[in-house]
Order: sequence, then structure tokens, then C-alpha cells
Amino acid sequence: MSDSDTADSVLLFLGGPLDGRVEVREARHGAPLPTVTHTHLHDGPKVVHHYDLHPLASGAGVYHLRVDAPEPADAAGPA
Repeated sequence: MSDSDTADSVLLFLGGPLDGRVEVREARHGAPLPTVTHTHLHDGPKVVHHYDLHPLASGAGVYHLRVDAPEPADAAGPA
């Protein structure tokens, strides 16, 4: 078992509603997930954000907010 399998991970979130959040994922929960989905519930419709993991040094990583490419105007189909 390598050191990364037994050490906690420190994870930073950048962008979106989780911007600036730092989480420590305990080693017993396994390696950090490659993608995290956050659903923001409020008075309006729910808003879903996806964060993709960019590993740094062993035991550290940054989750960046996934920015979806805007759809072209003609992608909606015929009017």
C-alpha cells in the first residue's frame, strides 16, 4: 500500500457556489472522486454544478468548476 492510500487528501474548490471551500477527505474513504456534482437548491429551479479534480502533489488537489460550452444559436433546431 502506498503512502497516498493511507494519507488524507486536502481538496480546494474553485469557482461556483463552493469557491474557496477546503475539504479534507479521510483516507478511509478512498481516493478523491474525479468529478463532484453540487446541486444548489433555493426558491427557484435547482442549479447543478460539476467540479473536475486536478491533482496536485500527493494528497492534494483542486476541484475546478466545469464551464460548459454555450450551445450555438442554431442548435435548438428549426423554429
